[in-house]
Amino acid sequence: MRHDSEAGDSDEDWIDPSDTDEEPASESPDWSLDGRTVSTVVLPGSGERPSVIEQRFIVEPECHGYRLDRFLQKKIRRLSRARIQRVIHGDCDLEGRKARPNMRVYTGQRVSFRRPAPIEPEVPRDIRVVYTDPDFYVIEKPAGLPIHPTARYHHSTLTAVLRERFPDEVLQVCHRLDRETSGLLLVARSSESGSNLKTAFQKRLVHKRYLAIVLGELELPPGAEIVVDQPLGPADSVVRVKMAVRDVTAGGLPAQTVVRVLQRFSGYTLVECLPHTGRQHQIRVHLLHLGYPIAGDKLYPDEELFMKWSDEGEAAIAGMLPLPRHALHAAGLRFPHPRSGEPVEVQSELPSDLGRFLSELI
Repeated sequence: MRHDSEAGDSDEDWIDPSDTDEEPASESPDWSLDGRTVSTVVLPGSGERPSVIEQRFIVEPECHGYRLDRFLQKKIRRLSRARIQRVIHGDCDLEGRKARPNMRVYTGQRVSFRRPAPIEPEVPRDIRVVYTDPDFYVIEKPAGLPIHPTARYHHSTLTAVLRERFPDEVLQVCHRLDRETSGLLLVARSSESGSNLKTAFQKRLVHKRYLAIVLGELELPPGAEIVVDQPLGPADSVVRVKMAVRDVTAGGLPAQTVVRVLQRFSGYTLVECLPHTGRQHQIRVHLLHLGYPIAGDKLYPDEELFMKWSDEGEAAIAGMLPLPRHALHAAGLRFPHPRSGEPVEVQSELPSDLGRFLSELI
């Protein structure tokens, strides 16, 4: 059985293809809350919680003429053919017509299917706007809040919170953070700003700074730094989202992280990480490669622990980790203003849960 980033997903007939809460392997961010070739829509119910979740796909030119079942298998790769058939025979339509597996799909058509909204785990929904500009916001995301809808989260996502908080704006989230990672996120307030920020990301003009608490006491001379220059690619693992150091000849992509020691504690080290690339789980894997995994990380290095959490939930691993979430915080952003090009820099302090953890080590 393959395992994914959320407990229980593997038994769902409904699967969001972006159901991982992790940052994508591509350096190109997911730019818009609307207008993507795939989107998830929550349909109103009583109160704030949705009653139905609808998944929508737009057929791309390369899928023109595909059978519907083949198209959905391409879009939702981890579903078996039998499960794809169950999706189609459920509440599924092609341009408003009841769907059948052998129907042909053509460029621009919309495929939709629906299911009752699942009961979501409770997660923090409070976000703090730390920088406001006519062209963008910089917000602080709490640990535990996923950015986009997944197989488990629809109401409690950053995109949903942004729609509630700014109902009259069409916002574009400019990059991602893992669900358990806290910290700064850049959100464009217009398509023009989004396009300009996208270009800045592509040209590597956006610089990020992270704080992490790692297991072990990392020894470095004052002022010294380690440059981890190791390509990353999918791990040979039953966990779909897991990454590993992998040679470029084996499909790895170049990845580089600068690591500096800020303070050592008994059994732990607070480090600063400056990623020069934006690979999936880059900091987590590079720190593991150094021999200093992030405290509280369920996936690195212990895949078995992650699978236990995924299958049985938080209670099954209670007390097995020093923290209930991985100790990684996006603490700094520096980027060119999307209109003027002038540098903008925003910083965020270590959040209270990680600060308390360190204070207890003193």
